[in-house]
Amino acid sequence: MTIETIGVIGGGAWGTALAQAAAAGGDPVVLWAREGDVVRAINDQSANPLFLPNIPLSRKIRATSQLDDLADCDAILVVAPAQHVREILGSASIGFAPLILCAKGIEAGSKKLMSEVAAEVYPGSPIAVLSGPTFAHEVAAGLPAAVTLACEDQVLGQSIAARLASPAFRPYLSKDVIGAEIGGAVKNVLAIACGVVEGKRLGQNARAALISRGFAEMTRFGLARGAEAETLAGLSGLGDLVLTCSSTSSRNFSLGKGLGEGKSGAELLADRTTVAEGAHTAPVLREAAHDAGVEMPITEAVCALLEGKNSVEATVEALMARPLKNER
Repeated sequence: MTIETIGVIGGGAWGTALAQAAAAGGDPVVLWAREGDVVRAINDQSANPLFLPNIPLSRKIRATSQLDDLADCDAILVVAPAQHVREILGSASIGFAPLILCAKGIEAGSKKLMSEVAAEVYPGSPIAVLSGPTFAHEVAAGLPAAVTLACEDQVLGQSIAARLASPAFRPYLSKDVIGAEIGGAVKNVLAIACGVVEGKRLGQNARAALISRGFAEMTRFGLARGAEAETLAGLSGLGDLVLTCSSTSSRNFSLGKGLGEGKSGAELLADRTTVAEGAHTAPVLREAAHDAGVEMPITEAVCALLEGKNSVEATVEALMARPLKNER
């Protein structure tokens, strides 16, 4: 299968950055954005100053506000926020093009992964997942990045990888769709926790411990849902976890930093133009972990902080006072 024209659903920072990466090979890219200002800026100025300022965009990117304009694309990158994926896909007429899911989250209510949501809305479309340690502004600027591209159909996966690959953007193939999704969803919640450590100035030792124990939570939950340990230890799991737990360029880390500085979850979430997926994923992940019989104390702590049920001091004290046990 040859893939030429790529469609992108989502005109935020990550959707625009992926459109930029897809345009690097010279083939056209059609990007759908909800915001009229974004559509006009991309088409008139080859820029997206609202979500990706100071980054010149390829002229191969054409923006549209009509989802049906993506109907003739050979493959579609779905980069809408996780909680809106079902709604947006349901309102699109995109035939049977492969769907490459790039949102990192778990659907509230159904507790389904994005691949499960997409399979329900478009049962005839092949599905892949793209995930990994990537900040949008770096990808858009052409700085080197590597990602996991998970697809059960390896022939299709190779075609997608060949279309998206460039000297600055390297996809690694995997068959483990579930593992790639779980890594991306769970790391967003853990990044909030690491942001709290930064905002509260709890030190580098605490951050390292949190990343390590957070990875243990990710692994336990992933294995319970059928993921492969190798995937969780790769780019879409541990790699993405390390990146987003270490920089204010991460929206989830920044949210946690605000919590650590004493602001409330409601206050921080109301004052954002971009989506911190971890805030929406945390309570869903908590429920899904309970259903699977998986212990995730850091996830529980993040939920308590976002809901205003515990102070940072009480949360840290409770985590440090947990019963002593073997490391696993």
